[in-house]
Amino acid sequence: MLLKTLDLCHDVPTAEGTLRILDHIDLEINHGDSVAIVGASGSGKSTLLSLIAGLDRASAGSIQLDGQEMSEMSEAQRSALRQRYVSFVFQNFQLLHGLNAVENVSLPLDVRGEKGTRAKALHYLERVGLAHRATHQPSQLSGGEQQRVALARAFASEAPIIFADEPTGNLDAHTGEHVADLLFDLNREQTTTLVLVTHSDALAQRCQRVLTMNAGRLQAQEPRS
Repeated sequence: MLLKTLDLCHDVPTAEGTLRILDHIDLEINHGDSVAIVGASGSGKSTLLSLIAGLDRASAGSIQLDGQEMSEMSEAQRSALRQRYVSFVFQNFQLLHGLNAVENVSLPLDVRGEKGTRAKALHYLERVGLAHRATHQPSQLSGGEQQRVALARAFASEAPIIFADEPTGNLDAHTGEHVADLLFDLNREQTTTLVLVTHSDALAQRCQRVLTMNAGRLQAQEPRS
């Protein structure tokens, strides 16, 4: 078991009182799983992703990543855990505009103190078809190219689990399909655990399981047909 939650709840204060965003979520994700979290806007899916990725602390309940209890960790401890276990693919790419493509891919590796990071970054840029754009700034790349750089960055870290938040949400249908193909191809090659939030039913159905959120509750866990 790579990731497990038990009685996970999350509340936020509002002018009208406390609002419950997540309500007693029990979830288990195994090594190598691909899981989609779907639901209407405001259902709690992005909040769930943020909590299980260690980006925020839950109001109550347990989150275990590879047997380590995150709910009792400080932000510094969660950050260290994320650096070891987690990579991200965001809807808005999250590339640093002062760095070119290969520098964006190699930066997380440099932070970890790895050697030969440029060669590794170039390998993954080549894998997503962008080796010829390695020295281009994000502003010189299309949206699809920026997301492919983000994929290269995520998989270059060789983290056990990748969290993707609407990875094709800012792309046209054709480009989004190409990025999705790369995402799942790389995921299979590395046998990475993939957890993604999406409004796209087509993207969700490519995962092994689909989790449906409704008003803060986990409504269903559906295996792919």
